[in-house]
Amino acid sequence: MDIKDILSKVDHTLLNPKATWEEIKNICDDGMKYSTASVCIPPSFVKRAKEYVGNRLKICTVIGFPNGYNTAEVKIFETENAIENGADEIDMVINLGDLMDKNYDNILSEITKIKSVCGERVLKVIIETCLLSEEQKIKMCEIVTKSGADFIKTSTGFSTGGATFEDIELFAKYVGENVKIKAAGGISSIADAEKFISLGADRLGTSRLVKIMKNTDTGAGY
Repeated sequence: MDIKDILSKVDHTLLNPKATWEEIKNICDDGMKYSTASVCIPPSFVKRAKEYVGNRLKICTVIGFPNGYNTAEVKIFETENAIENGADEIDMVINLGDLMDKNYDNILSEITKIKSVCGERVLKVIIETCLLSEEQKIKMCEIVTKSGADFIKTSTGFSTGGATFEDIELFAKYVGENVKIKAAGGISSIADAEKFISLGADRLGTSRLVKIMKNTDTGAGY
């Protein structure tokens, strides 16, 4: 697969709590240079980043991140604020406690409300696969499909594990045809990226692939 095709599916990501504006600016420069799908950055940087890149690059940010246990009302406000600041895409974290308690209607309601706020903007739903059973992953495929969200996403990159090939295969089997798949966390090589895409991933959340292109990959990071 052509490296440009791979990079066009990458959300070039910097979500480190210590990230500085200089670092955010650098990944925006990288995103524009390598024509990535977006840059995924903390909400506090969205306004500056959007002003910096204009229409040359999509800005993605995270909501209810990384633990997902904010109330739905807080997540809705976060989403509205992010969009006001110029966010093009939203990656939200579900309430995992609701999933453990089988409060499926609560999860569906929350995602649906946030998608309503997003409108035509892309909404990706992070389910943190490393913490879930296979049954729970399949249930979330069903809920995300019903919700009208655009993507189901594996991981925050801040828990006990990231994307696995098995999870992408499972998503591809159980998610509705209108829902795309994002693999995130731990994608550390071009070969891995190609395999994730071949299994059904439409987006890859990672910082490592651009670093590989620049020969600056140190083996650390998202």
